[in-house]
Order: sequence, then C-alpha cells, then structure tokens
Amino acid sequence: MAEGITVINEKVRKESAFLHLLISEMEKVIVGQKYLIERLLIGLLANGHILIEGVPGLAKTLSVRVLAQAISTRFQRIQFTPDLLPADLIGTLVYNPKDGAFFTKKGPIFSNLILADEINRAPAKVQSALLEAMQERQVTIGENTFKLDDPFLVLATQNPIEHEGTYPLPEAQVDRFMLKLKIDYPNKEEEHKILKRMAVTDKKIEVSHVVKPEEIVRARKVVDEVYMDEKIERYILDLVFATRNPDVYKLPELKPLIQYGASPRASIYLTVAAKAHAFIQGRGYVTPHDVKSIGMDVLRHRVIASYEAEAEEKTSDDIVKKIFDEIEVP
Repeated sequence: MAEGITVINEKVRKESAFLHLLISEMEKVIVGQKYLIERLLIGLLANGHILIEGVPGLAKTLSVRVLAQAISTRFQRIQFTPDLLPADLIGTLVYNPKDGAFFTKKGPIFSNLILADEINRAPAKVQSALLEAMQERQVTIGENTFKLDDPFLVLATQNPIEHEGTYPLPEAQVDRFMLKLKIDYPNKEEEHKILKRMAVTDKKIEVSHVVKPEEIVRARKVVDEVYMDEKIERYILDLVFATRNPDVYKLPELKPLIQYGASPRASIYLTVAAKAHAFIQGRGYVTPHDVKSIGMDVLRHRVIASYEAEAEEKTSDDIVKKIFDEIEVP
C-alpha cells in the first residue's frame, strides 16, 4: 500500500501544479480570503456546486468572476431578480413563422461556470429550474434534453442580512450544493491592503487565462484516486449518522435540536471534498484533518435545526460543531 500511495503522491504533485498559477492569478485581485479561494478550488476539483453566503462587499461576486477569468472557459453571470423566469435561465422553444416550426433558443445556463448572483432574490420556480442542471448536468427544453459541457459548476451567492424581497431556497436545491460557505470580514491588515489596491476611481487589473479545462478534468481523475482508509470512511459515516440518530452516538441532547439530519449526499460529498482537500495540500491520501477542515461546509446546510433549537438560539453550525467535537477521531 505504501508503494501505491507513493505513486498517487507523485500524480498529485504533477497534476496540482496548475493550482499555484491559479491562486497567484486570483491573488492579483483578491486580498486575503484564503478560505474562500481554497473552497472554490475544492468545488472545482470535486465537481461540486457552491453556495456563498456573506454580507455585502466581501468580494463574493468578484472572487467567482476572477476565478472564471483565470480559466480558459465560458462564464455566465446571471443576476437573479424577482421578475426572472425559468426560460430566462435555461432557454425556451421559439416559434419561427417562416416554416411554422419551433426551434430551441438556449439560455445562459449553457456555459461552464455559472455565477448565480443573489440567488435568493428569484422565486422558487426559477430556483427550481436549476435542479436538473445541477444534479444531472443536463437541461430539458420541450421534448429535447441537452447535455451540459464539462466542467459545469454553479457558484451562487446570497446575502444573509436582507429578507425583504428575498425567497428562501428550497431544501431540495440547497442539498444539491456540495458546500455552503460563510464569508466573514477581512482583518485589519487585509483591509489596509484592499484600501491601497482598490481605493482609486479607475483601476483595472488584468487577469490572464492560466488554466485550461482539460487540466481540471485530469486533476479530477487524480482526486478520485486519492487514497482513503476504511477507518476514515467509517468516521465520515459516523458523523453523518450522528445528525440523524444523535442518541445512538451518546448525544441525546441534540435530538430535540435536529428536525432533519444530513442526506446520503452528505456522505458522498464529504468523501469527495476531503479527497480534493488532500489534493490541494499535495497529498495522495486523506487524513481526519481533511474531513474536519471541510466538514462544516458540507454539513451546515444539510442539518435542519428544529424550532426548539431556534428558541435556544442554536444554529446548525453549533450542532455540527458539537458532533465533530464528540465523535471519536480514528
């Protein structure tokens, strides 16, 4: 097995070289936000969609746009608004009066990287139009089904402090996001650098294409080969099952706080995301640290807190943290 891991380590070293170029290019524009940049790369490598939540002005949209500019691929920014329709997103059938036939007009979803900006400003029928695209990487318009190009990644942003004119995301859609990130303010030193770099009336920083889609697809194949011991697989299962049956794991105090536990997607995504995290660290094997590092981002939106939890001012983050603290690490 040691020999096998050595081979995988070498593959990881070779195929992860482009990440340094990508990070350097993004840091031309983005100051700090290492957590956000790393999670964006994990989503890219693990083929998982990302929901980014944070107050205005934290470079959520800018980070996604810069990532797209650094990759030689197609990018679409869709501003979600209350009057948006599903057809504005996926496309529709258009009647041609010349020959009396309908033809398909494809929408902006037919791209590689999709920025769904302020996704919670559109009603549920528009948000639901993303479900098939996000899960099955295909779109059905009329009687025809179209495969989406690879890579295909939805990066959505939402503002947690405004509720007027917003619509909560359906649970079925939230569950399709591999990661939900919560972005915080930069520290004082980082904000000083932001001030120095951005406090001008007209400043454009050119971002070059430094990565090709083929490199990402190749890297994903290596991510799949990253070794995970069965003990760590069992650890992941324990974490997920503890959200469903906390009393079995000697956490009876959590049972009344959890309305719904994490779905099987949590086990799948936590496994793949942990492998991607190990890949970014330059390792061909997963450690418990990888699982703990990415675990909150995978689980926080899949554990639905009960009314009792809200009454006690406990969030899903508090519940997940308690589970990570109590479940034995292999």
